[in-house]
Amino acid sequence: MIARVQPLPTPSRMPASARETGPRDPSALDDVGFLARETLGERVTAELRALLVSGRLAPGEKLSLRRVAEALGVSMMPVREAVSRLAADKALEVLPGRAVRVPVLTLERFRELTRLRLVVEGFAAEEAARVATEEQVARVAVHEAIFAEAANADPPRSADGVAANRDLHFAIYEAAGMPALVEMIERLWLKAGPILNIDMRHEPIRLKGGNAVQAHAALLDAMRRRDPAAARAALESDIRAAAAHIESTGRLAE
Repeated sequence: MIARVQPLPTPSRMPASARETGPRDPSALDDVGFLARETLGERVTAELRALLVSGRLAPGEKLSLRRVAEALGVSMMPVREAVSRLAADKALEVLPGRAVRVPVLTLERFRELTRLRLVVEGFAAEEAARVATEEQVARVAVHEAIFAEAANADPPRSADGVAANRDLHFAIYEAAGMPALVEMIERLWLKAGPILNIDMRHEPIRLKGGNAVQAHAALLDAMRRRDPAAARAALESDIRAAAAHIESTGRLAE
């Protein structure tokens, strides 16, 4: 005798728990795999962004996608994904033949970015001086000391100086307590970063005799005194001095 098959309950007759959760998606494992690949692409993007923001990639420098993949231990797919994202942000440019390079800024574009940095980063420094915790001020002090030590070494340690400069600035911006503001600043540094520290990389003596050591010390002092106006003035002095030197080098395109 064949057992009678009971009909499936209609939605109105289904138990509440069944209506809320629904049947299990048979493609769940596929979705997990997809998210893992996406995360890998995001990790590659983060690595390249860090190189650009810190100024470790120079304007006009060409990137081999295969070399990037080998260096990070990944396949070509996440590298291409990362390059596409950064090209959309104009932080990288794709040339004919699929060559990729760091853009060379024009003088006009550099001046535009500098003006934006003065406004946005100046505001971040003001806010940081107002609201930073003692722990955040102490973190800024650590990066300021590392930068000063690298600058005053004989000879100056340019790689350490470039890294400490980035860390100090972003420790201040993050202390403002506005993640969206930090994201805006990072986008500016993505475009300007490769040339921002070019004097520190190629002219390490600029670390010792430049304005940055004094500007950073003034920034730290302003944060300790909770003086927003002084923090902004020190930040603007740092940006203006670096921008003036970069313009004087002739490395910007006309």
